[in-house]
Amino acid sequence: MDSNTFWAALALLLVLEGLLPFLSPGGWRRTFQRLLELRDGQLRFFGLCSILLGLGLLWAVS
Repeated sequence: MDSNTFWAALALLLVLEGLLPFLSPGGWRRTFQRLLELRDGQLRFFGLCSILLGLGLLWAVS
């Protein structure tokens, strides 16, 4: 992987992360309020699922 691929992936991540607050700021805010109510174990589970999904997608496209 060269540096251009890394920066392109980072840029795409920022675009995707910015879509929800741009399109629905109220929904984004409500979602984060719900996330703040979760216990640490629940947040870790969602983080683990996100990591595994990301690794699976990377494996599938490479």
